[in-house]
Amino acid sequence: MAERATLLRGARILGGPARDVLIRGTAVAAVGTGLDPGGAEVVDASGQVLLPGLVDLHTHLREPGREDAETVATGARAAALGGFTAVHAMANTSPVADTPAVVEEVARLGAGAGHCDVRPVGAVTAGLGGERLAEIAAMAGSPAAVRVFSDDGRCVHDPGLMRRALEIVGEFDGVVAQHAQDPGLTEGAQMNEGVVARELGLPGWPAVAEEAVIARDVLLAAHPGSRVHVCHLSTAGSAEIVRWAKSRGWPVTAEVTPHHLLLTDELARSGDAVYKVNPPLRTAADVRALREALADGTIDCVATDHAPHTAGDKRCAWPAAAMGMIGLETALAVVQHTMVETGLLDWAGVADRMSHRPARIGRLDGHGRPIAPGEPANLTLLDPAHRAGVDPAGFASRSRNSPFAGLVLPGRVTATFLRGRATVLDGTPTA
Repeated sequence: MAERATLLRGARILGGPARDVLIRGTAVAAVGTGLDPGGAEVVDASGQVLLPGLVDLHTHLREPGREDAETVATGARAAALGGFTAVHAMANTSPVADTPAVVEEVARLGAGAGHCDVRPVGAVTAGLGGERLAEIAAMAGSPAAVRVFSDDGRCVHDPGLMRRALEIVGEFDGVVAQHAQDPGLTEGAQMNEGVVARELGLPGWPAVAEEAVIARDVLLAAHPGSRVHVCHLSTAGSAEIVRWAKSRGWPVTAEVTPHHLLLTDELARSGDAVYKVNPPLRTAADVRALREALADGTIDCVATDHAPHTAGDKRCAWPAAAMGMIGLETALAVVQHTMVETGLLDWAGVADRMSHRPARIGRLDGHGRPIAPGEPANLTLLDPAHRAGVDPAGFASRSRNSPFAGLVLPGRVTATFLRGRATVLDGTPTA
C-alpha cells in the first residue's frame, strides 16, 4: 500500500507567509514553495493559518459513568473539530479514575475512537474523597503512563496530602493540577461574590477562596521541587500570585478557560444556568487581567474545562443546576476573538499557549512540536476570515450547554491531522 501523503498548498504557518507543507506518512516531509505533490492529495490552504495540533490539559469526557452527557468517542470527535490532537481526560468519572484499571480503560477507549490522543488524568485522592492518596505511582507506572493528577471538581484541601502528592509526582516528573477552591469559603456558593450576586440574592463565591489555595500550593511546590499546575485560574489576584511564584523560579504553571477570557458575572442576570460554572464567571476587571496575564506568559495556556451536561442538569432553576460549560469546538474561535483580534497575541503566541506549553506541561511527546520536516504531523488548519454564529445543535459533543450559543465568533477549523491522518477535512469529521 502506498504511503499516505497530503500537500497543504499555500498555508500560512503560524500566520506567516504562504508555504506548501507536504505530509508523508506520520510526519512533515517538506516545507517550501511550489512543492511537487508527487501523487499526494492536495488541500487548498490559501489564506489559512496552520498551527501545531492543539492540546487541551482539561477535558471532561464523562466516560465511564455519565455516557448520557458525553463519551470518550463523542468528546474526542468534538476535540478534533476544535483543532485538538490531544486532550487530557479528567478523573471525576464513575468510577473515579484513581486506579490503573480505570485510567487504562480511558486510554483504551481513546485509542479506539482515534479522533485525537486521549491522555487520562489520574485522581490525587481515592474516590476524590480528599482523605487518602490514590494509587498515584501505580497509575504513573501503568501502560497509561499517567503524568497529570487532579481531583478537579474538588480541591485537594488537606495540605499534608497535597504536599505528599507533590513529593510522589516529583519522582517521575509528574504534575498535580489543582482545583483551587477552599470548601469552607464556598459552601453553597452559586456565583461570583460581588454586586451582581447581592442584587440577585445568590450566595457569593469569593475570589479569596481560589487565591488562598493557590498561595498555599505555590509555597508547597517550592519545598519538594515538584510541579503544581493551577486549573482554570479565574481572578486577577490569582494571576498575581502565579506571577510572583514564577518570579522566584518555582515550578508553577497555570491555565485559563476560554469562557473566563470572554464572559462575566453580569450574564447571571439572565437566570440561564448555562452561565453557571466552577469557578464562576468573574468581573470585567478580572477578564482584562486574565487576558493580560495570558499575553505576558504568566498564565501558560488555554484549557477548555469542557464540561458536558444533559439538558435536564442545566435547564432548571439556577441553584439546582449543574456547574459547567462545553468548549472544545469553540475554544480556538474565542481565543482568536479575545486575544488575536485585540492584538494581545499573534498566531505564534496562540500556538505557544494552546499547543507548545500544554504539551510540555502534560509531558506529551510528539505534540506541540514545530512545523518542520521530520516533525510529527499533528496539525490544525484554520480559516481565520470565517465568521458565523455559534449553533450547539450542530456540535459533535453529546451535550449542548455552550455559553457561546448565538454569538458570532471568528475562525473555522477546516482540517485537523493526527500523525498525518486527517481527522477533520473541510470542517467535517472523517470518521
